[in-house]
Amino acid sequence: MTQEELRLEEDKKRIKYWKKWGPYLSERQWGTVREDYSPDGNAWDYFPFKHSHLRAYRWGEDGIAGISDNHAYLCFSPSFWNGNDEVLKERLFGLTNGEGNHGEDVKELYYYLESTPTHSYMKHLYKYPQKKFPYEELLTKNQELSREDKEYELIDTGVFDENNYFDIYTEYAKADEEDILIKITVHNRSENTAPIWILPTLWFRNLWDCKVEKVKPFMQYQLDDYVKLYHSKLGDYYFYYEEANQVLFTENETNTKEVFDYPNKSPYTKDAFNRVIVNGEKALLKDKKGGTKTAVVYHKNVEGKGSYTVKLRLSKQKLENPLRESFDEVFANRLQENEEFYSKIHPAEATVEEKNIQRQAFAGVMWTKQFYGYDVRDWFDGDKGLPTPPKSRKYIRNKDWRHLNNYDIISMPDKWEYPWYAVWDLAFHCSTIARIDSDFAKHQLLLVTKEWYMHPNGQIPAYEWNFSDVNPPVHAWSALQVYNIEKEKTGKGDIRFLKKIFHKLLLNFTWWINQKDSKGNNVFEGGFLGLDNIGVFDRSHGVPKGGLLEQADGTSWMAMYSLNMMDIALEIAMEDDAYEDVCTKFFEHFVYISESFNKMGHDWISPWDEQDGFFYDLLALPDDTYIPVKVRSVVGLISIFATTVISKEKLQKLQKFKKGINWFYNYRKNNDLYDAFENADESKDLLLSLVSKDKLKRLLSAMLDENEFLSKGGIRSLSKIHKKGYVLELEEERFELKYEPGESLTGLYGGNSNWRGPVWFPINFLLIQSIHNLFEYYRYDLFVEFPTLSNNYATLKTVSKDLTERLINIFKRDNSGNRPVNDEYSIYKDEYFKDLILFYEFFHGDNARGIGASHQTGWTALVADLIHQKYN
Repeated sequence: MTQEELRLEEDKKRIKYWKKWGPYLSERQWGTVREDYSPDGNAWDYFPFKHSHLRAYRWGEDGIAGISDNHAYLCFSPSFWNGNDEVLKERLFGLTNGEGNHGEDVKELYYYLESTPTHSYMKHLYKYPQKKFPYEELLTKNQELSREDKEYELIDTGVFDENNYFDIYTEYAKADEEDILIKITVHNRSENTAPIWILPTLWFRNLWDCKVEKVKPFMQYQLDDYVKLYHSKLGDYYFYYEEANQVLFTENETNTKEVFDYPNKSPYTKDAFNRVIVNGEKALLKDKKGGTKTAVVYHKNVEGKGSYTVKLRLSKQKLENPLRESFDEVFANRLQENEEFYSKIHPAEATVEEKNIQRQAFAGVMWTKQFYGYDVRDWFDGDKGLPTPPKSRKYIRNKDWRHLNNYDIISMPDKWEYPWYAVWDLAFHCSTIARIDSDFAKHQLLLVTKEWYMHPNGQIPAYEWNFSDVNPPVHAWSALQVYNIEKEKTGKGDIRFLKKIFHKLLLNFTWWINQKDSKGNNVFEGGFLGLDNIGVFDRSHGVPKGGLLEQADGTSWMAMYSLNMMDIALEIAMEDDAYEDVCTKFFEHFVYISESFNKMGHDWISPWDEQDGFFYDLLALPDDTYIPVKVRSVVGLISIFATTVISKEKLQKLQKFKKGINWFYNYRKNNDLYDAFENADESKDLLLSLVSKDKLKRLLSAMLDENEFLSKGGIRSLSKIHKKGYVLELEEERFELKYEPGESLTGLYGGNSNWRGPVWFPINFLLIQSIHNLFEYYRYDLFVEFPTLSNNYATLKTVSKDLTERLINIFKRDNSGNRPVNDEYSIYKDEYFKDLILFYEFFHGDNARGIGASHQTGWTALVADLIHQKYN
């Protein structure tokens, strides 16, 4: 075992709580639903960026490259000033949903470079311009642009020209579970000397104004170059620092005069450091030697091409010489242990380039862990120490989720753009996380099924903007994925975990059956199902003519869910035969769904269009008229996900299950019912697939056509045949969409994501996995033309490998030194940029440039899984 693996074991067994401290600080707390106490539910306007340095948060904190304890009682983050900005750089800047031409978007450059699962070593890079940060230019330029234009980014402003910026590396190394060494290194990349102020900042989250904490915490200056901290729940800590220009103290409390034009109770407000450093109010904090927020100030003129390092330490222990010889030794050891840990994770055959991609992907999913606190009941009713919220807000969102009480470390999609959990994103995060920390992955999946998350009716909460939104049911798939990854690594699967998650998912599965099959015909709805604007109309709230949308993807997801639940039950039944009966239950569920999805008849309209060779949504009107919505999108390809192979060895051992499916097979055959079995030969493995072999070949013909779905970066979300548009006319109503390979041209679901053409990693990942599974059954009995119309025929294994390579290549340098993800920005060929990688939310359908949230290391980190699969 490596040292990091030993730490994981110690943490798992609670010998030491190595994960008590980590990168749990959000990158944006302002503009969130949690901080919104407005009467109209406009979270962006109620708590805007301009208030973020003036106003204390209620439910969390934010910063750059920050850390906190697991309850975010105590937070640390470095702040900076270049001598030109009008405000300290305490947090990342970005545009709100209404300010950006494609919704909210962070306008900064920062990169997650390293992190072990216990956060024993972490490294972060922030690029800080030496010129005045172009806040106004970024806002104005983006507001001038239309939805047809690309976004105006920080790089476009020219602030990085001639290397006039600082590379600021923030590193952490743990000497022990609550002994954290901190190193901040500033590199001046320009030729000229430039000033910088570095303010390592430590503060307590304000829980005293709202009366949650009865005892106000406190930190106090000590003469021997350290600050002592007192907290009723955390206990005492010591903050050590090297000799500094000054040490400042204030209170983490709102500047009510500036925000609400109401007198401050004291001059020591949250923004006091800004007033001292930027505004020059030097006397303001001169005599204050304690408070709830402190900053150690280092002012340095850094020579051109030079660097400057600050060393600090946060510890539970009173230490002698905390920043001397042992400091560098601990850092050196943790860095070496980080390398040893990941050397076992990276495939030996992977290239240096692939290992770099994989390492930064893993770093991203570790850095995007976040403390998430939200008690909906308290949020509705208000706190004792704060004004009573307006009554109207109780009817805006989440009124049916008063039971929800979250207070946990959760994997976020993106800690700036999406600083709140999204359950279907989370399921994909766990696949990548399981490769380095299966215990945390399992914890995440179980967490959202807890009683204080899951609704009493069985629904899993979607995300804070609307917990009642319906996302694809992928948790059973994720549980199997995590289980199999751990089993592959250790040789033994965690059956206890499968049992725990299975019992909770039974409730969720029942919710789906009861709530999303309104006609009781095993054809499911679900609304947008995470695919935002993929429909020709809003699939959640805009179904026309009082109709009902019977969704090809909703039904496919439920077929997949049935098979996933069956597979979980089968795996458990191998050790506990009490689960054999429930295996049969889910087997039968799948068959019924498959029948409804595929059968044709005079009294039944199927989503399958025989002439087009594709699955479509069906618009069911009140007069029982059914209209196929002939949009060729991943909605029709998701049917391929519902595939599993039951080995003949497993069938042989589970005789009761085998007997049940044989009876069911014969009953259906004798009654001339739909045949959902690919092969009933007892001497062979059993394939269960929503899509028959013939339909699979026709679907793949479309999917692998470069004029439809196949692109250089993977499978598009919408076929390119819709480049000229698709129109659905219903009497006086007209609905249309067209192929949009880049940013969204509509404002549907915020307009900051687009499913009308771009490539999305989660869908591509499931397609690759499903095609590979089908190869394991068909082997060399099935060849498909690849690409379509090329007259080249390949096995499904070849197809899955090629798609894998296309997705990985998004992040790899091409012959010109450019990574497709970077949109040919020449700066990414620069010495200080060339190895840095951003993991975007989605990718252009034609050229594979990154689009959307730029740090969606959550599900886009699946590229790390793909690199693993490439060599295994």
